[in-house]
Amino acid sequence: MSQSLQIEVVSDHVCPWCYVGKRRLEAAIAQRPELDINVTWQPYQLSPDMPREGRKRIDHYREIFGTDRAQTIMDSMKDTGADEGISFGSSPDAISPNTLSAHVLMLWASEDEAINADELAEKLFQAHHVDCENIGDHEVLKRIAGELGMDKEKVAALLADGTDESRVAELISLSQQRGVSGVPFFIINGRYGFSGAQPVESFVAAFDEIAAADHDLPAA
Repeated sequence: MSQSLQIEVVSDHVCPWCYVGKRRLEAAIAQRPELDINVTWQPYQLSPDMPREGRKRIDHYREIFGTDRAQTIMDSMKDTGADEGISFGSSPDAISPNTLSAHVLMLWASEDEAINADELAEKLFQAHHVDCENIGDHEVLKRIAGELGMDKEKVAALLADGTDESRVAELISLSQQRGVSGVPFFIINGRYGFSGAQPVESFVAAFDEIAAADHDLPAA
């Protein structure tokens, strides 16, 4: 019987390091095929006060980091992304969105066995970081939902009504109560947490250590 690891990934789709962390986590999992690893996604909002229509991304970055540092960070992320197979895009019209609706869509996917939540996470990351789409726009989310086989008209209606936004807010609050103050953050087997887009070898070492430690725990 293979050792089981449950990995909760706390992330926000606008976070470039969350996208890098996803890639590195996937590479690490591929190195340990003997482990039964299950990944679930938990929401977090880096900018919860972002207007629902969003703001121009370059203006948002400049406000946070300053003009020169914002450009340096964006250029550096392009180099980091290239190493992970991510082509970070840039557009003067790109929007920094409010991600609440995107997280609601992720919640629905995670509760539907017919939908691959990992694939949805990938599509949301790519839409924002590569294609420079506004993932706060319900039309964009409706299209992505349809690509995954979800009922896009139902999705659009529920998003418009704000359905389950309070549930997402509660999940974010729960993560904060568990000590999460930045993303990406990874929680393994509900007990071991570490932050940041760790190198692949760090993930693998953590898998091995946690699998060995939990294997030795006495049965409940």
